Amino acid sequence: MGESENRKVVLVTGGSTGIGRAAALALGNKGARVAVADIAVTGGEETARMITEAGGEAVFVRCDVSRAEEVEAMVNRAIETYGRLDWAFNNAGVEGALLPIVEYPQEVCNRVLSVDLMGVWLCMKYEIPHMLKAGGGVIVNTASAAGLVGVPGDSPYSAAKHGVIGMTKAVALEYGRSNIRVNAICPGVVKTEMFNRVLSKDPEIGTKQLETTPIGRFGAPEEIAGVVLWLFSEAASFVTGHAMAVDGGFTAQ
Repeated sequence: MGESENRKVVLVTGGSTGIGRAAALALGNKGARVAVADIAVTGGEETARMITEAGGEAVFVRCDVSRAEEVEAMVNRAIETYGRLDWAFNNAGVEGALLPIVEYPQEVCNRVLSVDLMGVWLCMKYEIPHMLKAGGGVIVNTASAAGLVGVPGDSPYSAAKHGVIGMTKAVALEYGRSNIRVNAICPGVVKTEMFNRVLSKDPEIGTKQLETTPIGRFGAPEEIAGVVLWLFSEAASFVTGHAMAVDGGFTAQ
């Protein structure tokens, strides 16, 4: 068996920017073969190119994680390219509106739930059969500090991220004896394109969030990626069903 055949194969959704890109680059740098998935083609292709230019191995797959047929095709593409699936970082997500529930458009609510909640469910549904065939695997789902506490002004996002944590725990229990570990990360405010879009809607949010983050600063995507890598590693071999806050102390209050 060649060296490349021993390297882990990982699928990263939402890999075009932010936390997804940072994790994909870090995984590629550690020697994993990375299937980068995103609905944004230009950014996703750029992430894959960054990995290969650094000497790693990567392929880009366009996917809307809210669509079952696209998720199934995405996973199949990873298998066709690399032969198996060891790890999955189900990270794709969208932000919602900034409105109280009585003013919140239902179509925006539906989109947030379909991507942030059902997208994770669909990814696990199609990833796990291949991990079972391989004898095990590791899944990390992106939830949020908003999955641990309520966020006024975005009830669908809070609901979706609470749901991701619940699914993570349930699936960890379902497949623990099959050598599949499933955990969630719960980032606080991280300097990403998504957060910049939120700031463009309400600039005061940045000031408020900074005031309520005990560590006194926002996170960097690379800091979240470091936690993702740890959860994939053997150092976390006894960790499953856990929702890990990576939020500068926000939810400790």
